[in-house]
Amino acid sequence: MPRLPFITFEGSEGCGKSTQVHRLAARLEKSGVPYLVTREPGGTPIGETIRELLQFAPHNAGMTPETELLLFEASRSQLVRETIKPALERGVCVIADRFFDSTTVYQGAARKLDRRIVEQLNVFAVGDCVPHITFVLDIDAATARSRMKERRRADRMEQEPAEFYERVRGAYRELATHESNRIVLIDGSRKAYEIETEIWKMLCSRFPNLIADS
Repeated sequence: MPRLPFITFEGSEGCGKSTQVHRLAARLEKSGVPYLVTREPGGTPIGETIRELLQFAPHNAGMTPETELLLFEASRSQLVRETIKPALERGVCVIADRFFDSTTVYQGAARKLDRRIVEQLNVFAVGDCVPHITFVLDIDAATARSRMKERRRADRMEQEPAEFYERVRGAYRELATHESNRIVLIDGSRKAYEIETEIWKMLCSRFPNLIADS
């Protein structure tokens, strides 16, 4: 049987990607497809400790962009080797809530770190573990900030100003243009079930083996 795909979801905070991750997982469950859901930062005991430091630790307000970058890469490196690659090798479909594109956009573009260094660190962290397809849920910064206000516990990244999220959106759209074979730009302003249907149809078309035995 052909190897099942490695699928990643990307987008700004509040774009609805986590909702779509869970909806896709439910579709795979119903179809009898073995799957694993991961998230970044996190996904492993080490990664979850890093996640808490990055997002909610009381002393993280002064974290430098360089430190932030290296912590994300450390979490990702552990996740790839401990969880993602072994799952793919077992024939499991992996769905990731964020992966290296987040670092390219947030640390490389929005934080304005050297793009070449970010790309080199991404490669170092993931090796040859590259997603087969990436869905970027695209929404404007105003909508993103409105959705974030509804959350009970805002993390450090969600407290960035509107200009930061404009850079995030622009960088994701640029990535989608340059890597159109892998990245699919999705209108994230629509109803969740409409987005879910579009994603499922595209996956079934591109990866027929995903539901061949269901």
